[in-house]
Amino acid sequence: MKKKDMLWVLCVCAFLALLVAPPTAPYYRAINASLPYVAGFVKFAVLATLGDLLSVRILRHGWTKIPGIGWRALVYGFIGMLITLVMGLFSGGVIAAQSTGLLPFTGSSFATAFFTSAAMNLFFGPTFMGFHRVSDTFIDLCYSLSRRPTASEVVSAIDWHGFLTFVVAKTIPIFWIPVHTLVFLLPGEYRVLAAAILSIVMGAILSFAKSKKAS
Repeated sequence: MKKKDMLWVLCVCAFLALLVAPPTAPYYRAINASLPYVAGFVKFAVLATLGDLLSVRILRHGWTKIPGIGWRALVYGFIGMLITLVMGLFSGGVIAAQSTGLLPFTGSSFATAFFTSAAMNLFFGPTFMGFHRVSDTFIDLCYSLSRRPTASEVVSAIDWHGFLTFVVAKTIPIFWIPVHTLVFLLPGEYRVLAAAILSIVMGAILSFAKSKKAS
């Protein structure tokens, strides 16, 4: 393992250690409870940005500076705030639907987690993924064109066929619904953190697939 690879691992481990280590975990839980949006912003801004760096490392076989990484981190932070809200909305909504008989298996934690994951990914997932694809493309074009791209240029630069047939049609049922089912079995204060970690995992999987296909 190269020095920069080790540095990346140490950065991830250090950040996670601050959140789960006994001396600092109480502070994390307190901040997560009193300032959930701030906590969600920080978790995604840090971990998802580190995930982007790893994805580029896998694709290019070396650590490379990502244009607009600061803007991307801000977008990830905003996504973290959205995820914080959406997880609470769908979790509460599914529990309410089960209690009124609109969904079955009331009292089953696994069923509740599965229904929550399925509802969130099917109803919110495509919109969120589309937003992220547009924001990433906008940032890429800003740097490649050295100017602010038009909406038409951003939309035209996106492979919508691949987005719909792979990202939406395959990753949601095969990856996101199963893994988010496990996430919703965790205590509430660790769900957004787990979602941020999963963004790293998914980015690495996709990058390995692209790298293998290219080779």
